[in-house]
Amino acid sequence: MLHVKVFLFSPIRENTYIVYNDVNQCIIIDPGCYYENEREAVARYINDHGLKPVQLVNTHGHLDHVFGNDYIARTYGLVPYIHPDDQPILDHAPAAGLMWNLPFDAWQGEVRYLVPGEQLTLGNDHLEILFTPGHSPGSVSFYAPKEGFVIDGDVLFRESVGRTDFPGGHAETLSRSIREQLYSLPDNTRVLPGHGPETTIAWEKKHNPFVKA
Repeated sequence: MLHVKVFLFSPIRENTYIVYNDVNQCIIIDPGCYYENEREAVARYINDHGLKPVQLVNTHGHLDHVFGNDYIARTYGLVPYIHPDDQPILDHAPAAGLMWNLPFDAWQGEVRYLVPGEQLTLGNDHLEILFTPGHSPGSVSFYAPKEGFVIDGDVLFRESVGRTDFPGGHAETLSRSIREQLYSLPDNTRVLPGHGPETTIAWEKKHNPFVKA
């Protein structure tokens, strides 16, 4: 069974997720740890719970979701995974950090690519990779059907949606991703977004003012 720990990090208030199973293997999703104390919080949680990080993945390449890629990759000997369509976004993240007055050490090593329709495997458990572009060209979401949650980055928020005015964003594509990939999930699915509180698919179908069911 999969369990989820969420951290709220950086001046942009991004949600970082650690997904772990019953034998203490874990996947780190969107490490937004910007400050030293935030990096220490991740390491302390992993150490205190005896977790073994086995994979580092990004829902997309915007700077607030990759602030901690370098630290996590170097600390635990991992390689970041991202959808190939977001490689240009990832490459631009350090420059975006300077524009936002948030400089950071970006990962300079190998990057591997996620394939929608395949799975992230954690022992006997798994997360399905859903292709949910629109906020960025290669945004993906990670769905746990058995546990009933989806980690969707900046696609769908509680009563809101991700911005589409950044380079590579597209409002119609985002709406289609939400309707076809997320609203097709069971109504009781918990939505764990990249910012803000969690919600459910049922709530968003009924109350989201931007994308109606």
